[in-house]
Amino acid sequence: MGRFAGLWHERDFLKLWASQTVSVLGNQITALALPLTAALTLDASAAEMGVLVAAERAPFLLFGLVAGVWVDRVRKRPLLIAANLGRAALLFTITLAAVADLLTMAQLIAIAFTTGILTVFFDIAYYSYVPTLVRREQLVEANSKLEVSYSVALVAGPGLAGVLVQLVTAPIAIAVDAGSYLVASLGLARIRAEEPPPTSQTRPPLRRAIAEGLRFVGGHPLIRPVVAASATFTFFGSMQLAVYVLWATRDLELSPALLGGLFLFAGLGTLAGAAVTARMVTWLGLGHAMVTALLVRGVGRLLTPIAALVPPLAVPVLALSGFVEGVGATAHNVNQVSLRQSLTPEHLMGRMIASVRFITWGAMPLGGLAGGALGSLIGLEATLYIGGAGSLLGAVWVWFSPLRQTASLSAATAHSDG
Repeated sequence: MGRFAGLWHERDFLKLWASQTVSVLGNQITALALPLTAALTLDASAAEMGVLVAAERAPFLLFGLVAGVWVDRVRKRPLLIAANLGRAALLFTITLAAVADLLTMAQLIAIAFTTGILTVFFDIAYYSYVPTLVRREQLVEANSKLEVSYSVALVAGPGLAGVLVQLVTAPIAIAVDAGSYLVASLGLARIRAEEPPPTSQTRPPLRRAIAEGLRFVGGHPLIRPVVAASATFTFFGSMQLAVYVLWATRDLELSPALLGGLFLFAGLGTLAGAAVTARMVTWLGLGHAMVTALLVRGVGRLLTPIAALVPPLAVPVLALSGFVEGVGATAHNVNQVSLRQSLTPEHLMGRMIASVRFITWGAMPLGGLAGGALGSLIGLEATLYIGGAGSLLGAVWVWFSPLRQTASLSAATAHSDG
């Protein structure tokens, strides 16, 4: 309780938290409005939906490693503000093009790709910035609070997106996300804590700096299985994501408002996950809690296509699917992010995050393309089953690693130091 109270009195962290809450709320609107723009406004095919998902995540594969080196060499807060402003401007062009009746699938893919580039730099800088505002022993609490923001956004964002799409069309709804980036930038600009300058250790040549980050992640016995598990899950999850909106709107004939409302249950699940994460670690130990969370996430994914087996109960089953996945997602994310931040030296933080994102988020465009191709070849529902079943494999990496027997973050740090 003391540490909880401590962060509530850290004004600069609260400003960061508030800014990120606004931003992720807007993100959740676009997360639904963007594919709905493609599916409903532009009548996209399964293959085009796969390309759209790939375009959003391909920048992590193409630019992530270089971004990690660069982030380690600059102050983070100005970069966060610039990335938010850039994303706001790009998203506004979707709304303007739609109003002028000039929006095309090519433009939508191009904007998804360019905003993805800015997201690469933002996310790496953001996760590197958090440890400069809080002490290492406060990281779990800080990440839990930030995860609650994501949970609240999952509760409110998609439902709001569904209503906005129903009322004013998907491209207009995207303008709300653009506005959220502007508000978040103002909040970040109000942070007063002086950010420590990058150290001289962060100045090796680019190729060597990238290699150091990859070596650290690939060679660490506790970080490596976490990354492999996340990459497995994101690959198969993106396979599902590529076809989910098409399947829900065309096969199940769900309206945008109802589809947005279903995401409410994923948000409730993440809130429930935030409430039980610390207890899971206490009851099961860190490693077993992470295995459990990954299995729960996979079960949630697998429940999605099962909804089609009982059409009268499709909506309740999809709601349960989102809730179950949300519980597992929060429990997994809070622990794996805190673990990586605790085990990484400050001068490697940006490169660690970039290397992890290169591997895990780099799997997303591959999964998206695979999902689009499979959706065209074997059908949307069959692709959803493959994505759900494959997601369960993520737990295997942690189970067969030293992390499974690790009881806590302090034990993980001691193991690493030893």
